[in-house]
Amino acid sequence: MTAFAPDTLLHRARTLSSGLILVAIIALASEFVSEHYGAPAMLLALLFGISLNFMADNPATVPGIEFCAKTMLRLGVALLGLRISYEMVTSLGWPVIAMVVGLVIGTIGFGLILGRLLGFTSYFAVLTSGAVAICGASAAIAISSALPKRDDAEQLLVFTVVGVTVLSTVAMILYPVLSAALAFDDVTAGVYIGATIHDVAQVVGAGFSVSDQAGKTAILVKLLRVAMLAPVVVLVALAFRASATPASGGERPPIVPGFLAAFVLLAVLNSTVTLPAILLTFAIESSGWLLLAAIAAVGVKTQPASILKVGRYAVIMIVAQTLFLALVVLGLLTFFPIL
Repeated sequence: MTAFAPDTLLHRARTLSSGLILVAIIALASEFVSEHYGAPAMLLALLFGISLNFMADNPATVPGIEFCAKTMLRLGVALLGLRISYEMVTSLGWPVIAMVVGLVIGTIGFGLILGRLLGFTSYFAVLTSGAVAICGASAAIAISSALPKRDDAEQLLVFTVVGVTVLSTVAMILYPVLSAALAFDDVTAGVYIGATIHDVAQVVGAGFSVSDQAGKTAILVKLLRVAMLAPVVVLVALAFRASATPASGGERPPIVPGFLAAFVLLAVLNSTVTLPAILLTFAIESSGWLLLAAIAAVGVKTQPASILKVGRYAVIMIVAQTLFLALVVLGLLTFFPIL
């Protein structure tokens, strides 16, 4: 009862207000620049946040920044569930579904093998390969939340978000040209774009640059990859749960994080009930803004020099994972037409 007392809520709001205002300004500025100049909003929010890193040491802004980086992040991922429905998944056909599931498993497996060869921990390998395999920055955020806590968690997350966003932007330009050079029809081009580009926004841009049909197909395939977020995060949490022991100083992550349970429940709700279009639009838009605010907060918390510590082999790793996904899908669509 005390937790919901008006004076307690007012005090909590005052405590968070400075940090929330800072993050809101970064998110709004990022979206404005993105709309006017075409740069990825997620990347802009991260870079703008990093440029204001000194605010992370201000006691007035710290609570609000932490709230955005954790609570808003989880709420934004949970609301992604409303983008998924059973009808949407099955409309693609079982061959495409099987291909996407196999690609997610294969890309993460490739990332783990490559990570071991390059001397990286499985933590970093799962984070980067999961982001590449599923949905870029959003997947990186969700997977990071399910992994055990460690001192360099935020610098690894920032590197991954920057990496997949930059590569998504490059792919948005190159993949439509490649699809045309290979004489893919609109549906095949849409499948290729949706199955290979990391972030949803860049999938939309690349798909509709080919045609309306390619754009719609690309979005459906991409959302199927987003649907893989739930099982992958659960498996990641299970796999790493044993490593976060009291002896190692780590905190055991829950088997099913609360935000992931909400993601699944909302996807089930969207599959079984016809929700008002205005409600779906509001929830999807809110999810985008919440994730934008979360990544802005993560940027503010990041020391610029810490990103460079990850090293050039980390760049090689995330580029190699992207090329692996692109080449495997290209091979499947070229030699084993599934549509």
